[in-house]
Amino acid sequence: MQTAQQKKQPPIGAETSSGTTAGASRVSWVDIAKGISICLVVMMHSVLGVEKAVGAEGWMHGIVAFCQPFRIPAFFLISGLFLARALKRDWADFLDRKLLHFAYFYVLWLTLQFIVKAPIFAADVGWGGVVMLYLTAFIEPFGTLWFIYLLPLFAIVVKLARGWNIPTIPVLAIAALLHLAPIHTGSVLIDEFASRFVFFVAGYAFAERVFAVAEWARSNGAVVLAALVGWGLINGGLVVYGLEGTPGIALVLGGLGALAVASVASLATTLPIGGFLRFFGKNSLVIYLAFFFPMGVARTILLKLGLFDIGTTSLLVTLTAILSPLVLKALIDWSGWGTFLFERPNWARLAPKAKPQPV
Repeated sequence: MQTAQQKKQPPIGAETSSGTTAGASRVSWVDIAKGISICLVVMMHSVLGVEKAVGAEGWMHGIVAFCQPFRIPAFFLISGLFLARALKRDWADFLDRKLLHFAYFYVLWLTLQFIVKAPIFAADVGWGGVVMLYLTAFIEPFGTLWFIYLLPLFAIVVKLARGWNIPTIPVLAIAALLHLAPIHTGSVLIDEFASRFVFFVAGYAFAERVFAVAEWARSNGAVVLAALVGWGLINGGLVVYGLEGTPGIALVLGGLGALAVASVASLATTLPIGGFLRFFGKNSLVIYLAFFFPMGVARTILLKLGLFDIGTTSLLVTLTAILSPLVLKALIDWSGWGTFLFERPNWARLAPKAKPQPV
C-alpha cells in the first residue's frame, strides 16, 4: 500500500502543476518564456532592419514598440532564475559554465559575423579599420551579441558579492540605482550593464516568488487574463505617450512586463502553441546566435521582390530569422557536421563534458 507521501509524488515524466517535468531539470514555462523572449528580440531586429532599409514604418512597428519596455528585462530576469544553483558551484566549475561557455560562442560567432560583414565594413573604414573593429569587440560588445557578453559579467558580479558576504538586497538596491541613474556614456558595456543588471539580480533574488506567480497564474487563468489586459492597456498607453523610458516608469514596466511574460508562458503550457514556444526556448541560444544572417538575406530578397507591404515583409523576415537557425541545427544533428557551431567542444571546457549514463 502506498504511503501518503508516495501518493503525492508524480510519476516520472509527468508534468506538475508548476510546469515542471518530474525527473527532469527543465521547467516548461521557463522554456516557453525563453521562447517568447527570443522571438521578441528577433522580431525587433527584423522589423527595425526592414523599416530602416525602406525609410518608413509598417504595421509591425507598433508591436515592437509595445514590447520595448519588457523585451530585454524579461530576458535577463528569466536568466537569473536559476543562478542560485550555479552559485553553489566552486569557482572553476562556475567559470566554466558561466564564463567560458558564453565566451566560446561570443568569439566564434563574432568571428563568423565579421567574415560575413568585413567587405561592408572595409568599404567604410578600410581593412585596417576592420581589424581594429574586431579587436575592439573583445572589450566592447558587438552588435546583437551583447546579450551573451553581459550575462557572464552579471553572474560573476553576483558571485563575487556573495563571496564577500554582501546581502542580496543591497546588491539589488545598487542595481536599481544604476538603472535609475542617467548613465549614457556611449559604451554598450557600461550603459547596458547599468540599465539591465537590476532585472538579472531581481530574477535571482525573487526566483521563488516568480515561480509562485507562474504556478498561481496557471491555476487562475480568468483572473490572469483580466490582469494582463489591464497591464497591456497601461503599458501600451505609456508607450503611446512616450513615457516608457522615464526613470522609475521604465523600471516598473520592465518588472511588470517580465511577470506578464512569465504568466503568459505558464498559461501557454496548457495550449498547443506552448509546445512550439518551448521548442524555441530550448533552442534560444541557437536562434540568438544564428538569426542575423538569414534575417539579412531574407530582408534583401523580399525588399527587392517588392511583393508585400512593409509590415508583412517584416513578419516574413522575422519568421525566416527564427526558423532558419533551427533548420540549420537539425541539419547539423542529422549530418554530424558543424556541431561546434552550437555545442562547445571539450577543448573549450575546463573539464570534458560528461557522457550520458545509460538508463
